[in-house]
Amino acid sequence: MSTPRRSLTPEMNVTPLVDVVLVLLIIFMVVTPQIESGAAVDLPTATNPDQENKELTPTTVSLSATGAFYLDRKELQRDALMAELKAVRAKDPDSPVVLKADRGVRYAEVRGLFKAMQELGFPGINLQVVDKKKN
Repeated sequence: MSTPRRSLTPEMNVTPLVDVVLVLLIIFMVVTPQIESGAAVDLPTATNPDQENKELTPTTVSLSATGAFYLDRKELQRDALMAELKAVRAKDPDSPVVLKADRGVRYAEVRGLFKAMQELGFPGINLQVVDKKKN
């Protein structure tokens, strides 16, 4: 005499799905802070900064507290930076530039770099700051 067989009910195992989602979450948490263009600098605050234009993709020049120059995330000496900027200007004359300077850098150094970029002929150079209201 045989025993009656119960039918199997399908069950969905969500453990692999949860594992994948958690790994993706960790990856995004690690990568997101690095998406910001330019080198990481401690920006000065301003009371009423201009709104950022999301349509433009500017060239980012950064000046760190140690005096190092960066074009986007690439560290360069000042002469090499100026040569790279001259090439960017020759390639796209209307290319916007954003200058990010650490709040610990002397104003004279920031102004000198700003003036050098103006002399290269860039139509507009923007200074990046942090909105005081959002902090």
